[in-house]
Amino acid sequence: MDDPLKLENQVCFALVTAARNVVSIYRPVLERLGLTHPQYLVMLALWEQAPRSLGALAGELAMEPATLSPLVKRLEAQGRVVRSRRADDERVLDIDLTDEGRALREAALEVPGKIMERVGVDERALRALRDGLAPFAADPRP
Repeated sequence: MDDPLKLENQVCFALVTAARNVVSIYRPVLERLGLTHPQYLVMLALWEQAPRSLGALAGELAMEPATLSPLVKRLEAQGRVVRSRRADDERVLDIDLTDEGRALREAALEVPGKIMERVGVDERALRALRDGLAPFAADPRP
């Protein structure tokens, strides 16, 4: 490495730039579903397991509950999720899918293929990239 402080030599810069570019690749595909990229991530987590508490969902998505809450409210306004307080503990806000939210999963099945097509790589290459990023995705806090 010629200059360790050169911008183009920074892993952090490469990751931030790549993340921004990946989101821009997803944008037109997700617009057809009426979702933003962060909303898509919320729906992916809920399609795996619902209902979930807001706190559990925030943990899964590596987001702060205060950041996630407005996303969930917009999804509720779209009729895709419903928020409810737990009867046994009103401090806990559960997020569940509506019938419309569950049905959206079928349309979303086309998203991964469309992304691979737009990027020009196959599933194996994307899996290798994802696995290579795993050390950076782990929580760095002790």
